[in-house]
Amino acid sequence: MLTVGDKFPSFALTAVKAGPEGLGGPGKSFTEITSASDAGKWKVVFFWPKDFTFICPTEIAAFGKLAGEFADRDTVVYGASTDSEFVHLNWRVYNEDIKNLEIPMLADVKRELSEALGILDKDAGVPLRATFIVDPDGTIQWASVNGLNVGRNPQEVLRVLDALQTDELCPCNWNKGQEALDAQKLFEKAA
Repeated sequence: MLTVGDKFPSFALTAVKAGPEGLGGPGKSFTEITSASDAGKWKVVFFWPKDFTFICPTEIAAFGKLAGEFADRDTVVYGASTDSEFVHLNWRVYNEDIKNLEIPMLADVKRELSEALGILDKDAGVPLRATFIVDPDGTIQWASVNGLNVGRNPQEVLRVLDALQTDELCPCNWNKGQEALDAQKLFEKAA
């Protein structure tokens, strides 16, 4: 699996658009998103195993509810699975939790991005619940992966993004608005 310090792979995927535009039907709901889209912004890219499952919509909806928080931090959020854009669209239409989703749903149908990231489950052949925070230069700054049966906490992804964007030393459980560590003061205190 790619990790911190690695370049996020180049990609070009069809996606269901965010918000009401994503419910316009085939031909109107789709767009192409590439690694060059939203250049100069931070990116959060998260994967789920399969559409029309039980844990996945809880995570997707939770990320969607934080879309404004991420946007306030000059960050775009992309959700992805190996299902097609048509399956994504159908799922949005019929699932109330994600119907008004404010983030695009990328279709990694050929598994090219999932394979390049090294996140495909060895037995099931679907993406693990992997999450990446990518800086504006395209470098992975945080990577996390859960097994297929455990959902993640998007609030923690937001907290880590906040810490990364300070470019400071942030202690355990640090939250936005709290002071970062001052290495000089810590050395002086220890002396």
